[in-house]
Amino acid sequence: MNAVSAGLAANPSLPAELLDRLIETADDEIAWRLAHRPGLTPAQVTALVTRCPGTAVPLAYEGLLSEDQVGPAVLPDAVLALLDTGVGPTRWARRFAAHADPRCRVKLAACPGLPPDVLEALLDDSDTEVVVELALWAPADIAARLARHPHADVRSAVAENEAASPEVLRALLTGQGLPPARHCSVCDREPIPFVHAADCPRTNCELPPDAACDGTHRSTVSRMRERALRNPAVPVDAAVRFADDPVWWIRALVAERPGLPPEVCRRLAEDSSSGVRSALSRNPAIGEDVMGALATDTDPSVRGELAHHPRLPLDLLGRLAGRIKAGSTVLPCVARASLSDAARLAASPDPAVRMLVAARRDLPSGVRDMLAADRDAKVLKNIAPHPGLDGTQLRGLVERHGERVAAQVAANPGVPPGLLEDLAGRLPRGRRALRVIAQHPEAPAGALEACLADQRARFVAARHPRLRVRTIVGLLADDDPEVVEAAASNPSLPVEEMKRYAEASPTG
Repeated sequence: MNAVSAGLAANPSLPAELLDRLIETADDEIAWRLAHRPGLTPAQVTALVTRCPGTAVPLAYEGLLSEDQVGPAVLPDAVLALLDTGVGPTRWARRFAAHADPRCRVKLAACPGLPPDVLEALLDDSDTEVVVELALWAPADIAARLARHPHADVRSAVAENEAASPEVLRALLTGQGLPPARHCSVCDREPIPFVHAADCPRTNCELPPDAACDGTHRSTVSRMRERALRNPAVPVDAAVRFADDPVWWIRALVAERPGLPPEVCRRLAEDSSSGVRSALSRNPAIGEDVMGALATDTDPSVRGELAHHPRLPLDLLGRLAGRIKAGSTVLPCVARASLSDAARLAASPDPAVRMLVAARRDLPSGVRDMLAADRDAKVLKNIAPHPGLDGTQLRGLVERHGERVAAQVAANPGVPPGLLEDLAGRLPRGRRALRVIAQHPEAPAGALEACLADQRARFVAARHPRLRVRTIVGLLADDDPEVVEAAASNPSLPVEEMKRYAEASPTG
């Protein structure tokens, strides 16, 4: 792929006539990039599909192709894309329901709003994969019929379908009220009993690592149970029956369910598996008593999940603050705290608490300035990007703490251009701050030139519109194709340079 052409394909300043030239000479990779370019005209879309038919699918999903531009015989994938977006005509759906290629029927089965006769045809399809795909997306009445399908893989797919009724999902989860399945993807392929060997030597084997069947379709039923427990439409009372399952990840799926009874939450809070307790920590149904127990958990993953709980009381935050890794994330309990509570947290003697509140970007000026004068570098890293800080304060942060806060200062939307240039000139290569400077919208040319010396910041700086024109042009001959592409996508690249490359030779 020509790196200059690839960059030009994404350049927002590319003139229309040069865009037309790129389309005329595009190879498949350039055409794919052009298909995702905003503002294509109908004539350009037609020319692009004519040049590279493979672009019809993304263009269809973007709503840029119409019914009269494609046809089932010419561009079947594009037709299916139109049906998937709900704009393809019904006659096409009927035609694809009888298509000889099962892959086309599988794609059709995932399309929304199919007419009843097409659904019936897909439901009776001879290819199990088609029926499995239909089971994932079918409306409630079809899902109810497929829940009784003799193939266990079809039932497993219904368990994932959120349109399935709670009664159907309960039956799939418990097995009550359904006739036994007669087939699965394992016993379709292998004589039973069969357990897939962990070191299976067959290079063409399509069975999953845990595949097993002894007539009860064991691995498929296990997958069906997992899918049902992940399905938000499954009734809570059916899910709770698996709270004591011997498999820990099944218990973890139960622990995530909203609406769990309090006694079940308390029991799961004492589970032997940290994975189960972590899942419970994310559950919006848990009460403050369970949160209190989880706040003292010895496992850091449990405490970390709890810290992000939307209803965590502020008094528990103090217990967690020094025992979690929140970084610059604004925790939900901090985000919803009143300004008076935020001020109280900002005055905490614990720097871990002050660091958490410093991540907020709507702090009153007094609280913000107090945190900007903090002595702890962790606090300053979180307050440095606050848009209310002025140039003097930001320079003061750099003078006191240097490289430790450089990236965060550089991320401040109001950082003075002169400070960015100073930072870029003094930072050693490899510092993350250089990449932050290279993408700052107000970075001056001098700072960007300094960023070019760093390998990881170079391609970021190359696409910055404030880079000097002569530098952008020079980067078109860079040894790194990624840098060349970035420079060619730079909107400040002169039109005469775009023209020289766009009209030179075919992109491939």
